[in-house]
Amino acid sequence: MSRQPQPPEPSRRPSRRAARTAAPGRDRRTPTAVWLYGLHAVLACVANPERRCRRLLATDRTRERLAGAAAAAAVARPDVELCDRRALAAVLPPDAVHQGFAALVEPLAELTLEEVVAGLEGAATASVVVLDQASDPRNVGAVIRSAAAFGAAAVVTQDRHAPTTTGALAKAAAGGLERVSLVSVVNLARALRSLQAAGFWCIGLDAEAQESLARALPPGRAALVLGSEGYGLRRLTRETCDGLARIPIASASGSLNLSAAAAIALYERARGEDGAG
Repeated sequence: MSRQPQPPEPSRRPSRRAARTAAPGRDRRTPTAVWLYGLHAVLACVANPERRCRRLLATDRTRERLAGAAAAAAVARPDVELCDRRALAAVLPPDAVHQGFAALVEPLAELTLEEVVAGLEGAATASVVVLDQASDPRNVGAVIRSAAAFGAAAVVTQDRHAPTTTGALAKAAAGGLERVSLVSVVNLARALRSLQAAGFWCIGLDAEAQESLARALPPGRAALVLGSEGYGLRRLTRETCDGLARIPIASASGSLNLSAAAAIALYERARGEDGAG
């Protein structure tokens, strides 16, 4: 863990749109349509010009709002189909909390990690979240929501142990799935080394680490690496990180939920950058 962080070059924070413009993605997945549901997830996908919508469903109470969002979209959207709550629930997974909104959509084009990094060219400050075998779709969705809130460029997962972009994940992401790149990689340690080569300081969160996260985070580019709730970071992931840090909590609490830890880490990162500026 001897690698030293490089001083940042002054630049702007890139947007996800800039990343796609600089390195357009290709749809590497089978374009199987999926139902998204919930107010924030559906309105965000309708507003995203990169998202193709096949059908839009709403109840009488929500139809006007969804129709307005469709009319305001930058690309053409299908007419909103009116249906009662029972009919709407029938097309969705059991117990889906739809709030009167549903959309049948095609997957977004996936970006590779290399394309995300290329889209950040010239940006001195950037953040990504790396998840080591996090498999619960609601947890991953909640992490994406926090990543969107704090301006992270991407959430990186390992392809063998990551959930697919289902309606449950999108609902938990509350629209963040349309704004933050969800990147799947084959080898997480290799992905961390690629980020390090691109100037990212990789910080693994570990409850047993000696240094607090507030002290461990350098300015510039940073990757926040979190392990699964049950097992934490795997050995190779820990060894590949530039350093380990903990979020100080009461010892009696045990540990934080993955999504809560990610939100705190992203906030600490944003707070540090604001203080540095």
